[in-house]
Amino acid sequence: MLGWLTAQYRFDRYRKEENGAGARVLLTGEVAQIEAVVRLAEAVALVRDLVNTPAADMGPGDLEAAARKVSERFDAECQVTKGDALEHGFPMIHAVGKAADKSFAPRLIELRWGDPKHPKVAIVGKGICFDSGGLDIKPSSAMRLMKKDMGGAAHALALAQLVMGARLPLRLHVLIPAAENAVSGNAFRPGDILRSRKGLTVEIGNTDAEGRLVLGDALTLAGEDKPELVIDYATLTGAARVAVGPDLPALFTNDDALAVEMDAAGSAIDDPTWRLPLWDGYAEMLKSDVADINNAGEGGFAGAITAALFLKRFVPEDTPWMHLDTFAWRPSSRPGRPKGGEALGLRAAFHLLQARYGHKK
Repeated sequence: MLGWLTAQYRFDRYRKEENGAGARVLLTGEVAQIEAVVRLAEAVALVRDLVNTPAADMGPGDLEAAARKVSERFDAECQVTKGDALEHGFPMIHAVGKAADKSFAPRLIELRWGDPKHPKVAIVGKGICFDSGGLDIKPSSAMRLMKKDMGGAAHALALAQLVMGARLPLRLHVLIPAAENAVSGNAFRPGDILRSRKGLTVEIGNTDAEGRLVLGDALTLAGEDKPELVIDYATLTGAARVAVGPDLPALFTNDDALAVEMDAAGSAIDDPTWRLPLWDGYAEMLKSDVADINNAGEGGFAGAITAALFLKRFVPEDTPWMHLDTFAWRPSSRPGRPKGGEALGLRAAFHLLQARYGHKK
């Protein structure tokens, strides 16, 4: 049923209206399954739509509008921090996005939903709406698909939509740091030292390693609320794609039991992830001579691992945390899986949350 629904997906926002073959109808005897499967298909379509939309129409303000639409549908609280409040409260998000045009100003988007008495779960999604690489500018071939660099935010919103649609007994906190990594006279520079919300100073080894900066501030805020689980999604590193290819999100976690749960969830629902080591021995690659940490490891080794180790510095040590370095894109079409934006690791995480919390009243 899900495969049939996802196969009907079309991204036709920019196409002239064409005469189709009419409505397609699926008959099923599993009537009780329809509502839940439709919610899954809607969440997958949400990720695809947001990722497929070009950056000119999917800037930080458009991401905010998408988040507000989801929040209004489920009566969630939506709060947005930008301007001076962003600069002082979330300095790394501000630094990454300050070079963009005012109409693409950076912001932190938050959604809160559920009974405060229920277990707290934070979902964080990287919302870099376009990544030029900054002053360490990308070549044109690498920049072509950077409209999808907000794929983590798309996954976070879609997972929140699934949780709220199923009314899981959670206190949900969604955080989306949204910015464009642009080039202008006031862009942050290689060699700059940024002060993070956590108080750690970060030397900029490469302005193209910006996603981990915005996530660092967002993860810090997520931890301040003392959740029992933190999940983050990000289109973070090319190294993860080299390691596991486009179909498998690289999974990092500080909790072995959580890794086992996620592997089981992905296998059960045909949405696999692949665990890579959160190897502390590589933390030395992020050392800085002048700051607490560098945002880019030297030597080019273990890029996905060092990126995850950077994020780990902003997560409370005693909080179970799961980081998914996802491609959010399908480079070629397969049945039910068209070329373009794709939800990878979304259904597995929802299955995990259902298994953990779905039985609770």
